[in-house]
Amino acid sequence: MIKNPATRWSALVLLLTTILVGPASPALSATNQSAAPACTAPVPSTTKPGYTVADPNCDLNGTPFQPLTDAAGRPVSRTYAAIENGAAYRIEVPLNWNGELALYAHGYRGTGTTVFVDSAPLRAHFIAKGFAWAASSYQTNGYDVGQGVTDSHALIAQFKKVTGKRAKAVYMTGMSMGGHITGVAVEKYRGSFVGAMPSCGVLGDAELFDYFLDATVTAAALARVPLQFPLNPPPDFPATFAATVAAIQPVLGVKTGAPPAFTAPGRQWSSAVERRSGGDRPGFDGAFAFWNTATNNGLPFLFGVYPGTSGGTIGIEDGNVTSNRATWYELDDHWLPTWDEIKLNVTALRVGRTAEPSPDLTGVPKVFADPRIPVLSLHDIGDLFVPISMEQVYAQRAAANGQARSFVSRAIRANNHCDFTAGELTRGFDDLVSWVRTGHKPAGDAILDPRAVASPTFGCKFTVGVRADFVAPACP
Repeated sequence: MIKNPATRWSALVLLLTTILVGPASPALSATNQSAAPACTAPVPSTTKPGYTVADPNCDLNGTPFQPLTDAAGRPVSRTYAAIENGAAYRIEVPLNWNGELALYAHGYRGTGTTVFVDSAPLRAHFIAKGFAWAASSYQTNGYDVGQGVTDSHALIAQFKKVTGKRAKAVYMTGMSMGGHITGVAVEKYRGSFVGAMPSCGVLGDAELFDYFLDATVTAAALARVPLQFPLNPPPDFPATFAATVAAIQPVLGVKTGAPPAFTAPGRQWSSAVERRSGGDRPGFDGAFAFWNTATNNGLPFLFGVYPGTSGGTIGIEDGNVTSNRATWYELDDHWLPTWDEIKLNVTALRVGRTAEPSPDLTGVPKVFADPRIPVLSLHDIGDLFVPISMEQVYAQRAAANGQARSFVSRAIRANNHCDFTAGELTRGFDDLVSWVRTGHKPAGDAILDPRAVASPTFGCKFTVGVRADFVAPACP
């Protein structure tokens, strides 16, 4: 279980852009594409010089955004799409609208200068259940959570403007960075939302970036390879860091783009990362091999997100937001430190932050975990990009704020980032809605209980379907 997680910023583009989109309900489909207007080229932003905004009436692959239809081809919704204040938006309202609205916040999309909007992963489910939904491109890319919060909240007024109707209840949902946006939005705009569902979310704000710092500093210490973290990296530092990683890899048994063959120090590294990413849990060995086979920026994934290559600014802060000054690294769960743990903690590079998560919408906004509304979250237990420790950070903060009753976390047995089946997402949203309407808190997983997390059946209760790459004892 972690208290201080971390990241290299530019690398977030690899997987935060691969968020799973749940399949549409078999009863609903998009209308005939032949009737759709031609897509238009991106237009210059009216609010952010240098940015362009893609046509919200089309997906990037040219698929038009049109009302869903029933089995007979009859439209079951009305769609609205346009550009407002430098952000593209989509809104869809079912013909049998129940008066409620779900907002969807997308994840990180790199640092390009074209913004685009896409449809909510639960689009078909929202419409089938009578919910309207809305989503924004945001005016900017990058890890600009504050802009995402502002533009997502603005959809509530935009919905009333374009439909002429006011939603009687609004739910906030989002994935990955969109989970960070969700956590901040419900605290920034109290009274606007009745419930929230962040999934695979960065609910620990800057502690995510601490976690990625931890991954590399422990690897270097265990391999006995010197490591640097310059606050103002010179232009050639990426090459310097790549050489450092090349020296670390054979000592740990890590290969680039191939399954690892861990050495004894490599297995110690696995133990350290497991405890920093959420604690002893089923499937971790397979997950660690999965993520070490993946690459980022030409490096094994966990090295490819090292925050030291950007000085820890995450591309949005004025200084380094990462720190491990107070972090104690563990290699097992015994209460007494071993000699190997003492050596690891003495030799690991220590980094202090020069910037803090902000209490407002600037920089990396703080998630206080003081929602005062029902929050139901889903997280993959093998995700080592945005690990389940983010849920634990949020749960700890919520408890400290007297908000433990407002938070439910569900563990899903999968390795990839935001790897959810339609059944997992729809059940989560339906249970959240029932909670809001009845006041009866739904079931979740005991993510703060180390024994529950370490149980061979952890994650079984809410996982729908089996992932072939998740290797653990089968669920009963």
